[in-house]
This record gives sequence, C-alpha cells and structure tokens, in this order.
Amino acid sequence: MSNATFWRGVIPAITTPFTADDAIDHEFLGRHANWMVDAGCTGIVPLGSLGEAATLDFDDKVAILRTLVKALDGRVPVIPGIAALSTREAVRLAKAAAEIGCGGLMVLPPYVYSTDWREMSAHVRAIIEATDLPCMLYNNPVAYRTDFQPEQIAELAAAYPQLQAVKESSGDVRRFAGIRALLGDRLDLLVGMDDAIVEGAAMGATGWIAGLVNAFPKESVALYQLATGNGADAAMPLYSWFLPLLRLDTVPTFVQLIKLVQAQVGMGSEQVRAPRLPVAGAERDAALRVIEHALSNRPEV
Repeated sequence: MSNATFWRGVIPAITTPFTADDAIDHEFLGRHANWMVDAGCTGIVPLGSLGEAATLDFDDKVAILRTLVKALDGRVPVIPGIAALSTREAVRLAKAAAEIGCGGLMVLPPYVYSTDWREMSAHVRAIIEATDLPCMLYNNPVAYRTDFQPEQIAELAAAYPQLQAVKESSGDVRRFAGIRALLGDRLDLLVGMDDAIVEGAAMGATGWIAGLVNAFPKESVALYQLATGNGADAAMPLYSWFLPLLRLDTVPTFVQLIKLVQAQVGMGSEQVRAPRLPVAGAERDAALRVIEHALSNRPEV
C-alpha cells in the first residue's frame, strides 16, 4: 500500500471499551470501528494512549487486534500502536500484529524510560525491522518524554523505506515545516492533537489520528476535508463549533472525557480501567456543559 493512500484521511485512535466487570467489550469494539468507517474514516489505530494501552496486557492487545481485523474484514487497515516497557515486548507485539493481519504499525518510544537518541533510535529501529509492515513514527514528547527531532526522523527515513509517516503531537506546528524542509514529501505528516487539525493541514498534514472522532465521526471527516481541501477559512465555522470538544483531547483526563462524550452521544460507556476513574465533580460538570452546548448547536454536515 503506497504513501498516496495509506496514511490519508481521518484515522481514529479508537478507545478500548470495557464492561462493568472490567472485561474488554469485543462486540462493541467491532461495531464502533465499523460505525466510524461507515462515516468515512480511512483506518483504525488501536492500542494507543487513548486506547488505554498501558493498562492492557499482551493477551488483551492481541485479542483486540484479532477482533478489529475480523470485524473490519479488509475495509480499512488496522494500525496498532506498538508500545511497551521493553524493546523485547514491543518487537513481540509488532510480530503478532503482522501475523494477525494488521495493515501497518504506529511506532512509539518505550513507556516510562526515556533517554538519549542512541537508545531511543535502537528501540524504534528494532520495531521497524521486526516486520515488513509500513510504519508511522509517533512523536509525543508530552506523554512519553522522548522528542524525535526532524533531523532524527530524517535519519530513520533514510534507513527504512517502510517508514512512511509521522504522527506529530509535540504541540509545535513548526515541526511540520521542519520535517518537510529536510524530507519534502518523503513522509506523510499526520496531526496527532485534535485541536491542531486546521493548523496542521495548513502546514501540509495529510492525515489526522483523531480522538473526538470516537463520538463525532461525520463531523471529524467533514472538518478534515474542509481543512485539507478548502483551507482554514472554509473550515473555520465547523472548527469553531468543534473546538471546545476537541480541546478535551489535550488534558490528562482525555481518555475519561472522550469516553464521557461517547456515552452522551449513545456510542459507548464511561467505563475505564484503573487507575483511571470516570471524571467527577466540577470537571465532569464543566465537560457536560461543553457537550450539551455542542449537541444543542450541532451543525448539519
């Protein structure tokens, strides 16, 4: 699958649904993924930060990938996040993903441990080399304390043709220009923060790994199409409506908040896996006001 099609469009970072007894709700997982694809999404990314991957054991992750590959049945690629405490476990998961039939990999730095480029480069290289699947590097220094600089990304791109894309979540939109200055269009650039999609599109981003899409897929696809096809001015009315919701993706409790939004639109529950707990008190009240206002003013798309 070529760069021209694989990494374009809105690709949900899908939430992991749990039952009241903390089991994974596989039936809903498959239905939820297909609902978003029906709305125009072009891939599914499970096992990311929004998917609560750090609370899932290896067997959980494999079971989720099997469910999604079977449920989607080739409609769009399943592109799991590959993150672990150790390089050994990350490589094991990458190989399992390939065997199950996933279409690509989102390559993350290790959980918890962060150090210099020599060690971080060795980690991501081991994951990329583990399979023949196309890969997207995920840069999120806020969450993972490892910041892949444009020069380092260019080094990896020169070594690995299968590295095809970068998901940029540094919060610095200048990174898109920095990567393009070194690599041109060698890599697809994807926005990884919900409230930066219009800005990222203006800087050449071709895809969006999205969060609020879990509750608002039609609006997410429409916003992406406006931002990438018609420009910021055309996207601004829909963006202005969406931004209070999109900003829920940028705080420490983003998983709980996005699941709260899902529950309010009737597509999922608030169940999260400990140590997370559903939001409560003033934070919950404020979020519900944002959601209620958005729903009462929801535009036609």
